[in-house]
Amino acid sequence: MSGISEQAWGFLPTGETISLYTLRNDKGMESAISNFGGRIVTLKAPDRAGKFADVVLGYDSLEPYTKPNPFFGTLVGRYANRIANGEFTLNGKKYTLAKNNGPNSLHGGLKGFDKKAWDAVITKDGQSLQLTYLSKDGEEGYPGNLTSTVTYSLGNDNSLTIDYQATTDADTVLNLTNHSYFNMAGHAHGAILDHQLTVNADKFTPVNANLIPTGELRSVEGTPFDFRTPTAIGARIDANEEQIQFGKGYDHNFVVNRAGGGPPTLAARVVDPQSGRVMEVLTTQPGVQLYTANHIEGEIKGKEDAIYHFRSAYCFETQHFPDTPNQPTFPTAVLKPGEKYHETTIFRFSTA
Repeated sequence: MSGISEQAWGFLPTGETISLYTLRNDKGMESAISNFGGRIVTLKAPDRAGKFADVVLGYDSLEPYTKPNPFFGTLVGRYANRIANGEFTLNGKKYTLAKNNGPNSLHGGLKGFDKKAWDAVITKDGQSLQLTYLSKDGEEGYPGNLTSTVTYSLGNDNSLTIDYQATTDADTVLNLTNHSYFNMAGHAHGAILDHQLTVNADKFTPVNANLIPTGELRSVEGTPFDFRTPTAIGARIDANEEQIQFGKGYDHNFVVNRAGGGPPTLAARVVDPQSGRVMEVLTTQPGVQLYTANHIEGEIKGKEDAIYHFRSAYCFETQHFPDTPNQPTFPTAVLKPGEKYHETTIFRFSTA
């Protein structure tokens, strides 16, 4: 039976009480989400035989999430992805951010939205979890008091919808996403190189050696980034090609083919040939970052004592393009007072 249950999950070192909310639909699918960073902690989807498996990487308890980790399952903000040299100029004023990724600011800085306790409310119909966070003016160097509300809903069509809304009292830049690490074979399965990927993108944004976009929108034609027809993720992941070498595999933004405006557009589809699990990613965002967990080095001990290795998952970070505040030709990421930021991403599960 569909609905949401809440359980106590622990305390942050700063004292806040953290809960775990489990969303269920009528078909037996469920997802556990924490108000610490808005994390998707578990997401259980059926294979072609009806067997459920948890398809997101992460930890069994709260404590490992409070320590350095690869952003498992979390909401990312105030600005997802990289901002070059940890700085940008808005309305003629220069803003300086923390550099936490070489010369860049990454995923909101030293204490981004992933490290915050969000206020949580189960909606009156009992079907959605609503998380709210006020990021105060100057937090991590960003201007404006920004109120973000992110709503998670699990539908009976086996779709997990993430609805992002935000308002500000001063001009600011904003880029919210979810950073779940998916593996359609199950979180503990390991290698994902034979999974079949389709990306609805004719272009991608090439990067320099620091993974900052050059400003070009490059055709995927004839490159390792052409996933317009289903292709094994591992088919070209080690290609002798500059962009692949910069990312140690795929860590690139794709320009989603969409007309602009309107409902969420299909951005990507991935299939595990063994289990038959399929995930489709639909979004209103202009871009999606494909990341193949190239920076998981050594071993990470995750849920159920699983060991997570290099390239054992994939992320689809729906987003505005990286470094947009410094790239005048990219779709703007500026939010002004009186405007409402509103983006939607859907992860829809089925079988093949």
